[in-house]
Amino acid sequence: MNSYKNALNPVILKDLATAWLREDLPNFDLGAVLATDEEVVAKIYCKSDGVLAGIPFANAVFTELECSPNWFFNEGEDLKGSPTTEVAYVGGKARNILLAERTVLNTISRCSGVASVAKRIKTKLDAVNWKGYVAGTRKTTPGFRMVEKYGLLVGGASSHRYDLSNMIMVKDNHINLCGGSVKKAVSRVKEVAGFVNKIEVECRSHKEVVEAASAEVDIIMLDNFSPKDAKASSLWLKQHEPQILIEASGNINEDNVINYALPSIDIISMSCLVQGYKTVDFSMKILTPQ
Repeated sequence: MNSYKNALNPVILKDLATAWLREDLPNFDLGAVLATDEEVVAKIYCKSDGVLAGIPFANAVFTELECSPNWFFNEGEDLKGSPTTEVAYVGGKARNILLAERTVLNTISRCSGVASVAKRIKTKLDAVNWKGYVAGTRKTTPGFRMVEKYGLLVGGASSHRYDLSNMIMVKDNHINLCGGSVKKAVSRVKEVAGFVNKIEVECRSHKEVVEAASAEVDIIMLDNFSPKDAKASSLWLKQHEPQILIEASGNINEDNVINYALPSIDIISMSCLVQGYKTVDFSMKILTPQ
């Protein structure tokens, strides 16, 4: 089982945990008068089927509040919600566990939701022996991108580019700003790309595909192509410019993704991996002292 926690900057994790806790408690927590500094133990339960993800983010929150979690499962493992599954024990002061509760549950439920849909789709594509990459897009929740992109990795998908500084993607609006000329747009970005930045062009038609190919780009995205048109354009590219990676994107979901799993398609990117996903249901309960 791969672990991706070391890919996360511990300073960023600490900053995220602090910001989330401040958001949830900007001033008084009057309900905490019922809590104490007594050391207690709580359990985290999973109440719906899914893939566990987001442990490093939960641990960062617990660390800020001097709580000690003990996880019973590794990230990437499948959890059952019926009957409920005990996922972790957490020890700490009662008031601190209550302060951590909702932030931790919100984080792992969403991260696990992304990992779950990613794993389902990856499994479906593996079943038809497709060898390409399935990737999440940049349509993430503002302020929550690191968690959702991390969930993709845990679920077996590619995170695609993380932000605007990763790779140069020439999109439709860039082309429009260059008078509709793909070649002009690519020529301008090549002036600043240097030797470390790949260039991808989002193409809306086969005509733009041909133009992008002649501009010697690294990746061509077939944007909102039907499976039939994607097959035709990708086969043309493999015949004429085999070094160019081909990405299919736009209106691709769990129901139709198999239609794009063609030998001539290298990447399938999907916004449904990070937008509109179903979360995994977790809860936390403080154990009653015996």
